Amino acid sequence: MTELSVASLLFLSGTLLAIGLFGILTRRNFILLLIAVEIAMNAAILNFVYFAAFAGTSSGLSGQAIAVVLVGLAATEIAVGLAIVLALNRQRGSINVGEATTLKL
Repeated sequence: MTELSVASLLFLSGTLLAIGLFGILTRRNFILLLIAVEIAMNAAILNFVYFAAFAGTSSGLSGQAIAVVLVGLAATEIAVGLAIVLALNRQRGSINVGEATTLKL
């Protein structure tokens, strides 16, 4: 297995972050917005895992532990986001972010 250099990993992570930020800033569909947030979070997870391995910490698991916490946070975010999408779809008949100015029922 070949190892990634720091520059190539930073390029990959930066590209993922740029794609995620572009999606966050341009999307009107709530589900696509959630996907863009997930892509940006995956860039952060990739950085944590790689730099923990690169730094050679004593246990070697600090980056992986942070990554597991972030994956749990991402799963929670998706669950709450999909609940909001379902409530928005039932109330307004659309999942357009621009139409969701308030979440009052």
